[in-house]
Amino acid sequence: MLKVGITGQSGFVGTHLYNTLGLHPDKYQRIPFEDAFFGDPPKLEAFVSACDVIVHLAALNRHNDPEVIYQTNLQLVRQLIEAMQKTHSTPHLLFSSSTQEERDNAYGNSKREGRELFTHWANNHKANFTGLIIPNVFGPFGNPYYNSVVATFCHQLTHHETPHIDVDGDMKLIYVGELVQVILDQIDHPAAGTIAISVPHTVECKVSLLLAHLQRFMDMYFDKGIFPKLSNRFEVNLFNTFRCYMDIAHHYPVNLIKNTDARGSFVETVKLETGGQISFSTTVPGITRGNHFHTRKIERFAVIKGKALIQLRRIGTATVLNFELSGDQPAYVDMPVWYTHNITNTGDDELYTIFWINELFDPGDPDTYFENVISD
Repeated sequence: MLKVGITGQSGFVGTHLYNTLGLHPDKYQRIPFEDAFFGDPPKLEAFVSACDVIVHLAALNRHNDPEVIYQTNLQLVRQLIEAMQKTHSTPHLLFSSSTQEERDNAYGNSKREGRELFTHWANNHKANFTGLIIPNVFGPFGNPYYNSVVATFCHQLTHHETPHIDVDGDMKLIYVGELVQVILDQIDHPAAGTIAISVPHTVECKVSLLLAHLQRFMDMYFDKGIFPKLSNRFEVNLFNTFRCYMDIAHHYPVNLIKNTDARGSFVETVKLETGGQISFSTTVPGITRGNHFHTRKIERFAVIKGKALIQLRRIGTATVLNFELSGDQPAYVDMPVWYTHNITNTGDDELYTIFWINELFDPGDPDTYFENVISD
């Protein structure tokens, strides 16, 4: 079992990498890291000593003073090297650099020079070092106005602000889940010595096209509750990113229109421009289903008869969102990626629920990971 530590564990990429490592407890032991370790040499030394692999993601991306970015990022590199030298530690070190290395700016210069410092350390200590030169990264939970224009546009649209395009340039992007897989591949199959890898982007599009996709999601899904047509993996990843910027606690449950006449009732539960699988379940009183999460699947729970409590909790956090639904007013709740969720029959009668998910179930790749919403 590899002991893996991540500087910048609580950041955008760090959170996704940390959570993905947690899906494989038989392969990886996660060594906890806190940003405060950089201000506490003994704790930083204990951290590096405990790791077989260190992924150095901690960095300052934006600041009003470019010199602060430059000096901060190089200082973090030097502190990590000093801690490894003092403890005679030689973990496999992976470093997240950026395609901005080729630009003459403070962030790009700090990344290029930081990679050179790590290369020098690895050569002198016969350690393995992998420098990853990474394109623009997008995905769920990125910080708007900081991590990417995707995060900024998603936040603005879902909070009824108006996005603006300053320069309609071509963007070379990689989804955070795809980047995490690149990192895992390097952890599992490290190259000997020092190596620099240019991580290829997985999609290229203009800023205006990106915004058009997101505006379509806003119109179809946010405003009308219709799942939009998703033609490829990029659109699925972008849609899952968009959904995570919604105010989930206040958006759900979404009431459905119940049409009733002498014959009975009719309710449209799922409207979609994309495919997938629809399921139906009954649940006896007091029973809970679920307590699992998905990393890529899109899912809807629609209660059509009985009373239910649907609970969601984002992985790595403690806040539980509770939604009470009733067949008297049919409603639905959609499940964001990386949120563990369940549904409990809280009534006295049988509960009827319709489930829609955007993929046919594949036993070989179920994308279903069990974790209780309410921790024991």
